[in-house]
Amino acid sequence: MSNELLPLPDQWSTAVAVVAHPDDLEYGSAAAVARWTAQGKYVAYCLATRGEAGVDGMAPEDAGPAREHEQRAAAAVVGVSDVEFLDHPDGMIEYGLPLRRDIARAIRKHRPELVITANYHPAWVGGAPNQADHVAVGRAVIDAVRDAGNRWVFRELTDQGLEPWNGVQALLVAGSPHAGHAVDVGDHFATGVKSLQAHSVYLAGLGNGPLADPEAFLTRIARATGERFGCAYATAFELITFR
Repeated sequence: MSNELLPLPDQWSTAVAVVAHPDDLEYGSAAAVARWTAQGKYVAYCLATRGEAGVDGMAPEDAGPAREHEQRAAAAVVGVSDVEFLDHPDGMIEYGLPLRRDIARAIRKHRPELVITANYHPAWVGGAPNQADHVAVGRAVIDAVRDAGNRWVFRELTDQGLEPWNGVQALLVAGSPHAGHAVDVGDHFATGVKSLQAHSVYLAGLGNGPLADPEAFLTRIARATGERFGCAYATAFELITFR
């Protein structure tokens, strides 16, 4: 992997971020989202699950509502008010037509130029295996971008008044081992940390692991990325273009 990171294209006004779980965006993209909303760009969040299987000491019927509440609070910290949950089962998401349809519906609804998702590759930087939900959702996002623009795929969406949308210019993948672009988040890094800290129930359930300290975890990654990008703090993305 090259040490050089290129600047991200900035000529867009609307984005939709589609990930598997509450906290996925906060562990990878929240500071960048804070920068973009501060610039007047519109970002909406779309979560495949409510994260109901993510807290070992809490039953799913209790964890789901708690984590939904935390996700909405985390989104508000970075200037995002539109948060949608698709209600796929946490830990058991299946790649397939229902998932693609739900994501294509969100893309047609918001009509973004940019779509954001999380790492869908089999492994993280360093080789640790990725989680199945992340892989399924990321793959479905890539396909749903095309689905959203094809009027003959998921024709029921057109019947619902959601016309095809071919306006997605690019997909950003956070946490990707193949990241080649970055954005300077120095002015918004602290806001990104606060966004992750809003997931207090989830963080408490992690115990003393490395993910349980938001500031330490995010600082380590943002500083290392910033060194490659030539600034104090940065967030890296894999850039996939559709035009």
